[in-house]
Amino acid sequence: MTHLRFASLGSGSAGNATLVSAGDTCLLLDCGFTVKETVRRLANLGLDPAQLTGLLVTHEHSDHAAGVGALARRYDLPVWITYGTLAMLRDGDIPRAIPIHAHGVLHIDELEVHPFPVPHDAAEPCQFVFAHREARLGVLTDTGSITPHIVSHLEGCRGLILECNHDADMLREGPYPPAVQARVASSYGHLENRQAAELLQRIGTEQLQTLLLAHISSNNNTPQTALRCVSDALGCAPEWPQVLAQEHESAWFDV
Repeated sequence: MTHLRFASLGSGSAGNATLVSAGDTCLLLDCGFTVKETVRRLANLGLDPAQLTGLLVTHEHSDHAAGVGALARRYDLPVWITYGTLAMLRDGDIPRAIPIHAHGVLHIDELEVHPFPVPHDAAEPCQFVFAHREARLGVLTDTGSITPHIVSHLEGCRGLILECNHDADMLREGPYPPAVQARVASSYGHLENRQAAELLQRIGTEQLQTLLLAHISSNNNTPQTALRCVSDALGCAPEWPQVLAQEHESAWFDV
């Protein structure tokens, strides 16, 4: 029996990409790295880019999409992407672009993919839930606030990649100028640790087996601060959630 599994190629403001796999189906969610770096990190996880089924894109910001066009062209990969994101990509030359909208369901070989819209300062951003048989993986890496629609999609997930971008006090006292602080903290910016913890309380974690904290700011947060906030809210050991690194890929996780 095939399983749903996933791995991060890296997570943070310098580049993001996530692998989601079931059987012979393997999707790359976002590609914020150069082709060379993406190929290197894929190899570390035992994959060649030619084995990818295709790419999905959450939004056009460079830390998520800088390498999408080049990777897709070099390896002739289809790219599922919203119309708004495709229109705003700096490198929009994608021969096999497949436009999607954020309220449909995609059936990509062995994976069922549920996009959902999120409040973020991009043209048409979305995040995703991946399903294979009874297993569900939720990904929420760029949103400024939590909506009931987000909660409804993430309920019942066995695996979750969740943004814990910043700590409010560290952001306020940190190096960013006021305008950038306001953008990050806005309802269309990025999730603060306590917002992420609140989301976990709202969706319930009875079925959640794997929780990975993502997109942690190197200037306005620390892994220890994020872990403490989340574990305190859940009443769990701080060793249970794990933090995704920017500098290297993660291990594979089964859902």
